[in-house]
Amino acid sequence: MTSLHNAWRTFWFRPEPAYTLGLVRIAFGILSIAWTVSFFVDLPDLFGDNGVLPDGTRQPNAWSLFQLWSTDRALLIGWCVLLLSALAMTFGWHTRTASILLCVLILSFQHRDPSAFNSGDVVIRIEALFLALAPSGAALSLDQRRRTGAFWSAQIRAPWAIRLMQLQLSVIYLASVRWKISGTTWQDGTAVSYALRLKDMLIVPIPQWFIENPLLINIATWSALAVELSLGVLVWNRLLRPWVLLAGVLMHTSIMLTLGVGFFTPAMFVLYLAFVPADRVRDLPQSLRLRFSSSRRVSPPPESTDTPTSTSTETSPLPATPATRLLPSTPGRS
Repeated sequence: MTSLHNAWRTFWFRPEPAYTLGLVRIAFGILSIAWTVSFFVDLPDLFGDNGVLPDGTRQPNAWSLFQLWSTDRALLIGWCVLLLSALAMTFGWHTRTASILLCVLILSFQHRDPSAFNSGDVVIRIEALFLALAPSGAALSLDQRRRTGAFWSAQIRAPWAIRLMQLQLSVIYLASVRWKISGTTWQDGTAVSYALRLKDMLIVPIPQWFIENPLLINIATWSALAVELSLGVLVWNRLLRPWVLLAGVLMHTSIMLTLGVGFFTPAMFVLYLAFVPADRVRDLPQSLRLRFSSSRRVSPPPESTDTPTSTSTETSPLPATPATRLLPSTPGRS
């Protein structure tokens, strides 16, 4: 029991540099900016008193600031504060205040009209909560620069927030696999074919021969299940982790380029960053500088293989000068 208790405390609370947390915060801040900008044009239609849900949500415990003040002016003010909070979160400026405001406003907009969002937005909401609870300004932030004089630096903190994000990634994939295998289309290998027939969601037209090919559709369907199961389990193996995450990147990128699934893919990539080792993040600026300097290093010119030209001293003797005329002639070469 003692060893199990020590392993538990080590996993959650052994102090380490918070570089990974800083990287996740920056990525989430950029994602939040894009997410905020995405619904600005439809702000009154989606969330206003005269929009698609004028009376607000009826879900229990779905609290929102806009239940207290839901005019168009309130929506615009809330949107501006949300955008400014996302910018402050990205740069780590007054991070504690920014992260709390960001979390509250993301919850408020999503609870105001849940029909406007999907599972990717739920992941964003969960990440916002984790970062609001975590010491998100402890690394790679303007707050840290005020404390130490260096932006790219980190405090030593317990990694419980990063562990929560890592576990959240596993839970998402394992729950997805469990839900999919409970039906019939994923078991018989036809689920991807149905998804690719949703014309209103397609970004890139898919050839009909691919959609109607049973072998290719079976491979695509069962490969997606295998990748998700691997991400839920094998991501905890240090040796397999890079390959499993790479498979996930390829899978989600192909989905993002093919189907309009909103912000689900970038939201999952934020969770992927929770598995980047702290020392990799710490050494990132130096690695980039070394790579950039090596790419700009001037290589020596290649030796010429052309036939000698008139500049060669062996074939074109220097013209006689007054100095050479005064030299005595060498015996045998007069």
